[in-house]
This record gives sequence, C-alpha cells and structure tokens, in this order.
Amino acid sequence: MTGITISNTLCDTAAKTCSQARGREREREREMGGILAYVLIFLVSVVSYIIKKRDKKESCTGIKLPPGSMGWPYIGETLQLYSQDPNVFFSSKQKRYGEIFKTHILGCPSVMLASPEAARFVLVTQAHLFKPTYPKSKELLIGPSALFFHQGDYHVRLRKLVQGSLSLDAIRNLVADISATAASILDSWDGGRVLNTFQEMKTFSFEVGILAIFGNLEAHYREELNRSYRIVDKGYNSFPTSLPGTPFKKAVLARKRLSKILDDIVCERKEKRLLEKDLLGCLLNSKDEKGEVLTDDQIADNIIGVLFAAQDTTATAMTWIVKYLHDNQKILEAVKAEQIAIRKLNDEENQPLSWSQARNMPLTHKVVLESLRMASIISFTFREAVADVEYKGKRKYNSYLLEFPGI
Repeated sequence: MTGITISNTLCDTAAKTCSQARGREREREREMGGILAYVLIFLVSVVSYIIKKRDKKESCTGIKLPPGSMGWPYIGETLQLYSQDPNVFFSSKQKRYGEIFKTHILGCPSVMLASPEAARFVLVTQAHLFKPTYPKSKELLIGPSALFFHQGDYHVRLRKLVQGSLSLDAIRNLVADISATAASILDSWDGGRVLNTFQEMKTFSFEVGILAIFGNLEAHYREELNRSYRIVDKGYNSFPTSLPGTPFKKAVLARKRLSKILDDIVCERKEKRLLEKDLLGCLLNSKDEKGEVLTDDQIADNIIGVLFAAQDTTATAMTWIVKYLHDNQKILEAVKAEQIAIRKLNDEENQPLSWSQARNMPLTHKVVLESLRMASIISFTFREAVADVEYKGKRKYNSYLLEFPGI
C-alpha cells in the first residue's frame, strides 16, 4: 500500500508540474503575441502616417504630381526594378502612365520623363532649373569628387583636363596601340564559342580607357584594375544594401581596392616624376588659380568616373554598329571592302594603322554617325529640380530626382 501511495503522489506532483509548465508557456506565448501585435500596430501606424503625409504634401500644392506609384517607404519600387530587366520596368510604367510618371527607387523619390520633348525641356530650354544629381549609392561607388557630381569652377576645371587628355592630338598618338588592342581582342574570339557582343565591347573599351588614362600601364596593374573594376561595375546597378555577400556590398569593397591600386600607381608616377600627357599626367600636373593641386582622392574619383562614363557609352555605340551592320549585309560588305583595302596596304608595307588612315574611312565614318543618330547610347540620366517646376500641368518638386530612360 505504501508503494502505491508514493507512486500516486509522484504522479500527481508530475502532473501538477507539467500543468504549471504548460501554463507558463501559454503565458509567454500570450506575452509574445501581445508584443508582436504592438510592433505590427506601430509599423502600420508609421507607414500610414508617412503615406498620409506624402499625400497631404501633394494635395496642398494645388497641382498633383504625375501619375504613378511611390511603392513602400524608403525602398519604394527598387525591388520591382531590380527583380526584372530594368527596361521592362520602365516600359511597363510608361505604357500604364504615359511619358511622365512618378516612382521611388534607390532611396530617391523620382519623376521619370520618357520623351524627346520632355528631355529637351529639362536639358535645354529650362536647364537653369535643374542640376546634375545621382543617387547616393552610385556616388559612393564612383567617388564623390568625380566631375559629374559637381558644378561651378571645379567642374569646369576637371572637364577641361579630361577633354584635353582625350583630344584628337592625344588620340593621334594612341592609334597604333588601340589597333593592337583591337587585334588582341579579336584573336581571343577564336574557338567557335558564343559571345556576348556588348560584354566583349566593354572589354575592348576598358582596355582603350586604360591606354588613354595611364598610357602603357604595367600588366599587373592593368589586371588588378580590371579584376576590381568588374566587381564594381557588376554591383553599380544592384540594390544598395550593406548585407555581406550582396553584389552592392562586394562592389563597395572592390571600390576600396581600386583606390588602393590607384594610390600605388600615383605614388609610383610621382616618384619617377614623369611628365606624361595621358589623363593621369594631366590630373597630377594641374593647379588651380591658388596653385593648389588635386588630392589623391580627387584624382582616383575622376579616373574611375571617366572609366564608367566612357566604357558603357562606347561599348553601347559599338554594339549598335555591329547590330546595324548585321541587319544590312550590303553595307556590311562595303565596309569590309574599305577596311580590307587598308589592311592589305599595311601588310604590304609592314606598318600599323596610322592616324591619317583612321581619318580617311568615309564609308565607315558615315556608318558610325548614322548609328549614333539612330540609337540611344545612354540608358538614362539624372537631374534634380532646384525649384518647383511645372510641366504639362504636372509639378515636379525640387526634392525629386528626374530620370530619362531610353530616350
């Protein structure tokens, strides 16, 4: 009897303990549920407040913003933009809302303008009401001292230096090197593999950009620059986030490595005291009215800025030329005949392509000009209104970023 009594007592105690544990667990669940409910209510309240404040701002002006969607607070429609082909995003918006619509991408409230007339209004007839502006994520990857992030004397000074280093006189001395680079790129296409024309054109334009900026740069520097630059280029149009492993975070780290490589090149050039006429030489030897030289950071930012500005536009133009020539076999054969005649002459005389020959390609020159006339080589550009501006009855606030996709 005693054993049975003890056993029953233990069972009752265990049951009571389990019941109390379940009770505490249910109590914790109720507490967590209450906390979660408070958090959700808070978030919904914040979102509702932001949306109401934004709508109130529009209604108080008397003239509403263009049609469109601003998406979620902060992230806006950035996820929709980068989860698909950006061209699909822009074209679907244009089809739904027309040539002018609002959106919110890369942390910036934006107004998209998608017609030549609208671009002329912002870039030409009313250009004084706008200033060049880029999303902070793009400024971070290129560098805040790059010339197209600035206006005034600094911009004018840097633009003259860049234009001078890329003038016809400067290019004249690079013709043989550019021709050799083109031949090397073409040789790498052997093997019957499928090529991405645009990516191959980007490789070629990068190599030519290195020539124009540094002259004949040592091979190990060129390889290191190419490796890091490709990572930055890949993350340039990615969703801006600091999460490790993302394309943007990788690009930020690669941008730091680019700065280190450029610092080494600049230090070496200073030690050798070389007076080169390439872009790096122009930047190193430049002094403003006060006799002050550019800092190493300013030099690095502008070198990377020139690479970005020149590579995509040049590669895009060459890709369109290839496309148009492919579509018109008659013109293609005529261009090939013009180039073969020059190649045959140079082979006979054992000489490289000359500046005079490059300037004496009438048909090829016309093909280039016609391709540039027909195609858009810039996907979009950015401007910020410095005052409230009205266009076709729609108002663009001075805090809004304007973009021109595919004009």
